[in-house]
Amino acid sequence: MTHLLLTATVTPSEQNSSREPGWETAMAKDILGEAGLHFDELNKLRVLDPEVTQQTIELKEECKDFVDKIGQFQKIVGGLIELVDQLAKEAENEKMKAIGARNLLKSIAKQREAQQQQLQALIAEKKMQLERYRVEYEALCKVEAEQNEFIDQFIFQK
Repeated sequence: MTHLLLTATVTPSEQNSSREPGWETAMAKDILGEAGLHFDELNKLRVLDPEVTQQTIELKEECKDFVDKIGQFQKIVGGLIELVDQLAKEAENEKMKAIGARNLLKSIAKQREAQQQQLQALIAEKKMQLERYRVEYEALCKVEAEQNEFIDQFIFQK
């Protein structure tokens, strides 16, 4: 670390009291300023210019505010993403329910169609059975008529 030693020689003619008070302090500040050293509001020696220090502090505060806002934004976006994921899951569940209901309706329709075909086959079978019974009935009626005629002839012959 290097040290800066300030020396000033004052001649008796320069010690004139007609000069402005504090000119030595102003001159020292100018010399220190040229060396990159500055006094703050508490008269502490600083390496940075007070304006630069103030701008740095303001920038730091702005950065902190920005980081806070980004954090809030990330929370909001995270909540939104969770909500969208939840809605997507619910939509997927509803989609699966709808597919299940559609498949159930298709299977019920196929069952009804199969049942209708079975009933139509049963109706056709019953119609054939009815036709057989009708033919058998007609045949039996003919036999009965023949037998009644035979009985009538048998009775009249006696």
